[in-house]
Amino acid sequence: MTHDWQRFFDARQCVSSRRGRGAGDDLELMVHDGPDGPFLTVWDAVRDVTRPVAGAYGDPRNAVLSGDGRAVLNLLDDNGSEMGHLWSLPVDGGLGTDLTPSLPPYTLRGIDVARTGTLAVLSAVADDGFTLWLVDTGAGRPPRRLFRSTAEAWNARVSADGRWASVDTTDHNPGLRRFAATVLSTTADAPQETARTLTDGPEAPVRGIRFSPVPGDDRLLVSTEQSGYQRPCVWSFTDGSRTDLDTEHLDGDVVPLDWSDDAAYVLLVHVDHGVHRVLEWEPDSGRLRAVDHPAGAFFEADIADAHPDYWASHYGADGQLRLLHQRFDLPLTLLREDRATGAITPVWTPPLRPAGVSLTSHTVRSLDGTPVQLWAGRPPGTEGPAPTLLSLHGGPQLVTVDRYTPEAQAWLAEGFAYVAVNYRGSQTFGRRFREGFWHTIGDRELEDIEASVRWLVQEGIADPERIFISGASYGGYLSLLSLARLPEHFAGALAFVPMADWRAAYADMNPALRSAWRSFFHADPNDDPEVFRRASPITYVDQVRAPVWISTGTHDTRTPPRQVHRYAQALEKAGGDVTVEWFSGGHETNSRASELAYQRRMMELAAKAIRGERWSEGPITPPPPGSVGYV
Repeated sequence: MTHDWQRFFDARQCVSSRRGRGAGDDLELMVHDGPDGPFLTVWDAVRDVTRPVAGAYGDPRNAVLSGDGRAVLNLLDDNGSEMGHLWSLPVDGGLGTDLTPSLPPYTLRGIDVARTGTLAVLSAVADDGFTLWLVDTGAGRPPRRLFRSTAEAWNARVSADGRWASVDTTDHNPGLRRFAATVLSTTADAPQETARTLTDGPEAPVRGIRFSPVPGDDRLLVSTEQSGYQRPCVWSFTDGSRTDLDTEHLDGDVVPLDWSDDAAYVLLVHVDHGVHRVLEWEPDSGRLRAVDHPAGAFFEADIADAHPDYWASHYGADGQLRLLHQRFDLPLTLLREDRATGAITPVWTPPLRPAGVSLTSHTVRSLDGTPVQLWAGRPPGTEGPAPTLLSLHGGPQLVTVDRYTPEAQAWLAEGFAYVAVNYRGSQTFGRRFREGFWHTIGDRELEDIEASVRWLVQEGIADPERIFISGASYGGYLSLLSLARLPEHFAGALAFVPMADWRAAYADMNPALRSAWRSFFHADPNDDPEVFRRASPITYVDQVRAPVWISTGTHDTRTPPRQVHRYAQALEKAGGDVTVEWFSGGHETNSRASELAYQRRMMELAAKAIRGERWSEGPITPPPPGSVGYV
């Protein structure tokens, strides 16, 4: 029998769209969420023709188009392990080309393509550190190293004509994720010696967003944080001058996303208490214009992945704004603004748009007074307290925006309230909030979670006896930690690819993650194991009173399987009710069918907990042979 809530998963048609950068083209590389897993298509906006991308191309969420639009560039790895090589894969199918065959496997943390020619740059992380590589996607020349450091360096960018490359570096501030934008020549014999760096001091990060799309225009759009909040800046790196936007009248982050093709306009999104407002800036005149648009989200930030924005609004080749728009109750839609009239019209809309429940933004005060934003929705037709699913995003330096979430609509349709908390560590709430979890991993986040639970009960939204906590990755970690350190608040934890034992995980992580967590902990587990022990859910298994369900991947190098197994064994030994289910893959779900199965499973378990039944159906089993950490 089909459950009514499944219609929301059926509505997931397109989850991201990224414009190609080739000169004269207007191609969009679109990521769709199909029944058997995400897949790619290329939409020609001029001809309004869509064609599928053939063959195998790795995780499509990280892919970009080559400059000529004929190939997809992406990391091919071992079963989702995130350790592999960048390949060029023909859109029409056929044999691909390994662009870095001589390199050891690496994690991709940035990729960009020049507007003219065949050059691209990538940020790779391996055991020897962080490297910026220049690759030629057409001529087959070997990759050339432009930059290397043992300190974190992410977010590769290349100029329109391929003469310059940028990478966000921390050499000026080793051990702290406060970047500086570093630009290097791609034509010099020793590019690292030609580096130009923009930094606003040790406390104010600067990140590169995009070079001017006009060949020969030596300007880089950057994000600065001198005020403690993100602000746009145009940096002329050859003469050192800069143009900053005056935003004293705006509270919250103002996030730069894109240039228009003629470099006359810059697309911005003002984020205030989680709410998005689209702006357009003319750097030459200083004019700032508010765009009249429907409520919802227009980008989703992720500063430490292959792309700083998983999906983001941008400009089309016609110079008009192309707004990627969605809400909790509305799947991704592409809107176009006519700058002359201000009219917003849909370019394409999702085929299925089931009626859902909108969520509203609220601000609560954490235990120390810090304002914390959350999204909350009540199940239709209810007014009093309801069973509640408290959702925590991964990251930590991600954010939950007002975007279409079938999981949220499914819980609401089943009579649950749904709440998503942007705890400390989340993006777009200023530097102090984003860094609020540093060096005290787990502590401030749990304060935010506890304050949110108290507010939900006080407001009559949540039934205090039937609150379940759930999340993926870092959200899964916080779910397990909350169940142990805040046991009075939760009826169960539903954790996907969680961190459960920091020390055990460290040896099995990919090099990019080891470096990140040394920075966040401000410690190395070999030198200061107590810090990692204190932050780990495995340390508190004796305090867990509610049931735990974990689903985790066999080839996950972010939250490896061995540490999950250790945690589950320890909790089982302590008398806990714990279930672990392994899937073949890495850190992400691999199909809509899997997501449906997970949703159905979580709902079944929540119903069992409400009835007072155990979740565990037998002893914990280890991951299969060949999993990460297992010989």
